Amino acid sequence: MDRKEFLTKSVKLGLCSSAVFALGLEDLTAAARTPDEKFDRLKDEKDFMANWLNDLLDTIDTSLSEDEKVKLMAGCGQGCFRRHQFKVDIANKGKGDLAKLLEAYKENFEVWRDGDTVHVRYGEVSDRCYCPVAHNVPAKPHDFHCECTRATHEAIFEAALDRPFKVEILESLRRGGKTCHFLIHLA
Repeated sequence: MDRKEFLTKSVKLGLCSSAVFALGLEDLTAAARTPDEKFDRLKDEKDFMANWLNDLLDTIDTSLSEDEKVKLMAGCGQGCFRRHQFKVDIANKGKGDLAKLLEAYKENFEVWRDGDTVHVRYGEVSDRCYCPVAHNVPAKPHDFHCECTRATHEAIFEAALDRPFKVEILESLRRGGKTCHFLIHLA
């Protein structure tokens, strides 16, 4: 190797290692933290996100009309359906057949048909709200967060049976009920 080639390679190596160092500095310092420091940082970030989410939801609650709140939370519920494979699987197992859809639902929920309606319930009594977002958000008597779950069930039925459905919230833990219970109108 001649001197010019050696210098060129050395400069390239120096630049590359400097870039790697600069880009990875935060990762290197994170790795040097103690487990307690990492835990404290994660706790601080969780608290920050919980407070930020509470501020956002309070602002939505006080600034938007009921229709706007329902529409906003419905978008979240539809996204939740798309993100969680077990929900997509329920719709896929029931594709084009209400009886198969109800059987697929029974793997995770209490479900029964009553004439032109279907009940979806999270047990006779639930010990907690199952939404991780809601765990750190205080419940309210007419909690609009429940519209997210309502829309998720709406999305499952619509994906499976390829038509629109009306879904009602009959009861929810966040609204003071003993469980979450939804009513899907078939007609």
